[in-house]
This record gives sequence, C-alpha cells and structure tokens, in this order.
Amino acid sequence: MLAAQRRAHLLDLLARQGKIVAKDVAADLGISEDSVRRDLRDLASEGLCQRVYGGALPVSPAVADYAARQSVAPEGKRRIALAAAALVRPGSALILDGGTTALAVARALPPELDCTVITHSPTVATALLDHPKAEVFLLGGRLFKHSAVACGAAAAEAAQNVSADLFLLGVTGVHPDAGLTTGDAEEAAMKRALAARAADTYVLASSEKIGAASRFRVLPWEGVTGLLTDADPHHPVLRSLAARGSRSWRPDGGPCGARRMARRPMGSRRATTCPG
Repeated sequence: MLAAQRRAHLLDLLARQGKIVAKDVAADLGISEDSVRRDLRDLASEGLCQRVYGGALPVSPAVADYAARQSVAPEGKRRIALAAAALVRPGSALILDGGTTALAVARALPPELDCTVITHSPTVATALLDHPKAEVFLLGGRLFKHSAVACGAAAAEAAQNVSADLFLLGVTGVHPDAGLTTGDAEEAAMKRALAARAADTYVLASSEKIGAASRFRVLPWEGVTGLLTDADPHHPVLRSLAARGSRSWRPDGGPCGARRMARRPMGSRRATTCPG
C-alpha cells in the first residue's frame, strides 16, 4: 500500500472509529508500527490528527483562532450557556473561563442575577460591563491572544487570592482516555489554578469537542463536578464515560439538567446533555 493510500486509510479510520491504535493498524495492513507512526506524524504536522500514546485521536476544531471559533457551533454554545447560567445562584461567586463558550455564558447571565464574576478574560469582563448587578473582578497577566485570556506567573499568582462557589471551565477536547485537554501548556496550568479555587467545576463542551483531543491535559475526570454539553447522549464518548461507574458521568436528560445538578452534593459526578 502506497503512503498516500495509508494516509487516506488512517483518516477514514479516524472518522469512523474516533481513534487510531497504531499496533492494530500495523497488524491489519501488515506493516511496521514505525511506518504507522511516521504516517501519523505527517498527518499531525498538517493538523489532521492529534497524536497520543499508542496512536492518534481527532484534532479539536477549537484550536482555530479566537475570531474563527466564534462561528463554530454558535447554537450549541448558546444552549450550553443557558444551562451554565442556571447553575449560578444569587449571591454566589463564579469563576468564568475565557473562550467563546464562556463569552456566551457571560451574555446569558440574567440581568436580575446578583453575583460576583471572577475572570481572566478581558472579553468576558467587557461583556459584563452593562450587567446591572454583576460585580466583576478581572485577573491580569500576560495576554494569550489565541484565547483572549491572561496566563503566566502573574495571572496564576492572582488566582491564588480568590475563591468561588463555581468554576465554569472551557476546554478544546473531551475524551475518555486523553481527558480534558487544551492546546497551550500555560493556559492549561491557568485553568488548573482556577479550578483549585472553586468548590465545584463544570466543563463547558459543545458537541464538536466531544471525542477530540489537544496536546495538554487540564484536569483528570475526578477533578470536575459535571459536564455540560449539547452532544447526543448516545455519543460513544459519553457512553464510555457513563460506563466508568461511580467515578464516571451519567448522561442525563431534562431541561439541560442544570438546576438538578446545582442541588447535587459537592463532589458528585454527572454528565448532562442539553437538548435542542
């Protein structure tokens, strides 16, 4: 099989199965694992897959620049934002991540909601300028332009001086094996620092991020309280998470499940899908 044919086969396999296991492909095609790994390196260099130990996963579309991401799955992000906003209780303190889904959450907060919003995103802070009751704390640091958020040592130090009831976390990839991932190491570290300052952390992930992966892990599954997603509850990734038992998340129907999730004991784990 020619190299071009192998590449086409790998991309087809990735689209159909959602992952590539190098040793299995090598056995099926009768070639060496080194050949498969070389092909995967080439595909990864073109942004067509994300290499992981033993193979590859779909690359997240959320690695595009900030302006481009605003046009990706806007309706899904709107539904997730409404569910996330319902988790914010009056008088509570919220840490709101950066990114386009978090920006949708900022715009979805009800005008009558009295709350404190802590963010390292200038765009999120700006979106709340006209909110009549939200008090906004903006954490500073080096601006990571790709996501329009503050990162680095100064931002991480500022995060140590705040605390909140809830952290709404944005990621670029959600996968049972790769975990919760993003494309920049400093941004991943900042997200971990913020999660450590909140009683509960919920992940915001529109459907195109489910099953995808980026280079840097943000948190292990046990480090978050729940997942808000508009993905089909029968998606293989969500089913895989549900199959993990008490430490995994169970897909839940209902009106995004936001209010029921808010009343669950701290430390419980649940995945929630947002119906259209």
